[in-house]
Amino acid sequence: MSSASSSAPVPNRPVPRAGVLAIEAYVPGKASAGSGGKVFKLSANENPLGASPKALEAFQSANALEFYPDGSSLKLRETIAGAYGLDPARIVCGTGSDELLMLTALAFAGPGDEVLYSQFGFLVYRIAALAAGATPVVAPEKDYHSDVDAILAAVTERTRVVFLANPNNPTGTYLPFDEVKRLQRGLPPNVLLALDAAYAEYVRRNDYESGIELVATTQNVVMLRTFSKIHGLAALRVGWLYGPPEVVDAINRIRGAFNVSAPGIAAAIAAIKDTAHTEGAVAHNEEWLPWLARELSALGLKVTPSVTNFLLVHFPEEPGKTAKDADAFLLERGLILRRVDSYGLPGALRLTVGTEEANRLLVAALAEFLGKAGTGKAGTDHGA
Repeated sequence: MSSASSSAPVPNRPVPRAGVLAIEAYVPGKASAGSGGKVFKLSANENPLGASPKALEAFQSANALEFYPDGSSLKLRETIAGAYGLDPARIVCGTGSDELLMLTALAFAGPGDEVLYSQFGFLVYRIAALAAGATPVVAPEKDYHSDVDAILAAVTERTRVVFLANPNNPTGTYLPFDEVKRLQRGLPPNVLLALDAAYAEYVRRNDYESGIELVATTQNVVMLRTFSKIHGLAALRVGWLYGPPEVVDAINRIRGAFNVSAPGIAAAIAAIKDTAHTEGAVAHNEEWLPWLARELSALGLKVTPSVTNFLLVHFPEEPGKTAKDADAFLLERGLILRRVDSYGLPGALRLTVGTEEANRLLVAALAEFLGKAGTGKAGTDHGA
């Protein structure tokens, strides 16, 4: 033992390395309510139509539990590649896109480096940065939209990864593809731009792209997707990343050898093939997202325009009418929304588009909460 090390005090227990204890563990949305009756979980952006029946059948058939899954998820990668016209060798599958976000940070950032993301970006970005030993850096947003100029202004010689959720969670806003391309052009070539497109399937805007084209034409962009949202496989934890060969190679070197389960692989393959179920989920969302936005706005609540399957709803600061008060009121009626205090949005709740029953009950409950006329009858004018 050297004299320097012998003079340093020795801890009396194992101590996490620097940065780990700075992580605030991710807290999911509530899954239960105190109503005692029927519960409507609108806190996790899950598909109200559930998983594809074909995916459920494939999951149930994957019952050889004594065998390890294919460590490369080859059949799933080939199915994804076929659906999107990609090279399967440039796809990595993971335990949800969350694992792939973590692996991206671990592979490309470390102590002394910086990981950059926007003000109301997904909470996992900060966790991934700190887990890698890097410093998280936050760029301010404009009107709940990521701001390319602010992100570029925050880039330094220590920046290694930029995470961009597009569309963003929890705001539901997005950046047009021209802005995403402008962001990529403004980054140094050694900075990796990670496009988190978890909600891409819900977007119906002509100026939106998930990032596939940018990955195909550059060397410093990856795109991440998930089967948890539109495909309704949140319980199975399956995600995928499309990136340059060198990035994919680095991530494959540090991911778990059997990180996607055999039932997860089987269900995901069936889900991506069942385009009719996906189209049904999109149609349901196209019907009810604008309806909810209109009804809530009519109650006097501010709703951030969304291209996803959820809405960010802002409440007054008036005592008794706050987001915290609304949350408690709704929980007693079996309606679970997402508090977003941890995102720096204590005055808002995030609302997932639910079934017709859940959507109507929610609007009626909020009308009652706000003391608006027509309590219990909101939404009766819904049409096609």
